[in-house]
Amino acid sequence: MSAQIRLERRDYYAILERTQKGDLEITEWLQWFLTCLDRAFDGAEQILANVFRKARFWEMIAGETISERQRKVINRLLEGFDGKLTSSKWAVLTKTSPDTALRDINDLVARAILVKDESGGRSTSYSLAETNRV
Repeated sequence: MSAQIRLERRDYYAILERTQKGDLEITEWLQWFLTCLDRAFDGAEQILANVFRKARFWEMIAGETISERQRKVINRLLEGFDGKLTSSKWAVLTKTSPDTALRDINDLVARAILVKDESGGRSTSYSLAETNRV
């Protein structure tokens, strides 16, 4: 709840000030607080769903040997990667050459951990294959 209030601190202080400067009627503040609590529950539920999703994914590939570079990029994908993952983005993220990035990617594709997205050629991008493995 404190994290949600921190996100909404401007509204929190505004409603608190109105309540304190008014006739001390707290109904408006209670309504705000309860709806904020509801939003906090929704946020916590989303965070927990993401944690479980990550845990299931790592559990599915527990027997696989994953390099530190691969682990780093997979974690970025699990946390919500902006845009599409390409070999050039992989190279930048892992500070490796494009050839090393492509070898890492091809290794994961061969083991069905990553899949090639539909677009091809220079714009080839990759996604986690978790939906195919769950």
